[in-house]
Amino acid sequence: MATAVALSSSLKHHLVLGIRIPQSPALCRRNGTRISTFRSFTVAMATPLEVCVKASVTTPNKLGDCPFCQRVLLTMEEKHLPYDMKLVDLANKPEWFLQISPEGKVPVAKLDEKWVPDSDVIAQSLEEKYPDPPLVTPPEKASVGSKIFSTFIGFLKSKDPSDGTEQALLNELSSFNDYIKENGPFINGEKVSAADLSLAPKLYHLEIALGHYKKWSVPDTLPYTKSYMKVGVPK
Repeated sequence: MATAVALSSSLKHHLVLGIRIPQSPALCRRNGTRISTFRSFTVAMATPLEVCVKASVTTPNKLGDCPFCQRVLLTMEEKHLPYDMKLVDLANKPEWFLQISPEGKVPVAKLDEKWVPDSDVIAQSLEEKYPDPPLVTPPEKASVGSKIFSTFIGFLKSKDPSDGTEQALLNELSSFNDYIKENGPFINGEKVSAADLSLAPKLYHLEIALGHYKKWSVPDTLPYTKSYMKVGVPK
């Protein structure tokens, strides 16, 4: 399926944290690492969009583990927009970045000569400015899976096995499983939408973090949730 391949390709490109850095000195700036993507673009643009994202804390010059940054990158990928990533070390924020983002948060994207913060705002702005291909999620479907991330964080931080946080996460994943079973393969049926690009990176982080810290994984009793996750999980 073309949409599945497209989403999987984007996720593998960004979530595996193994992006190659161009060797040309022209692609580097003093105010941060600049990474150009190498794809066939369908949108004619004078210059690539600039976007500041989290740098990896373990591997130099690679994308970090921020699902909100990854959401913005996935949106740009799905819309076939050329962009330059500026990797920001959030533990040692450079002055140029604090001038762009006084609160020191990522992602931040430059749109119409203005630096725009917040992944929700950036994704919406990209949809309005570059409506083709459309990624709008119908309002009645926009909240599907929206509570998974918060319940995942609650379970991840929990130190009490009996506090109900695991069951809360299982309830949300089970509801999502039932939804995808009846309406999938994506949240908006056959088409990838903004809701998928927001949720998919969060599910990737859920799988990695809970597997590492709690030796926990999504149970086999939720096959549609697991299938949805496999669409974009790097092998």
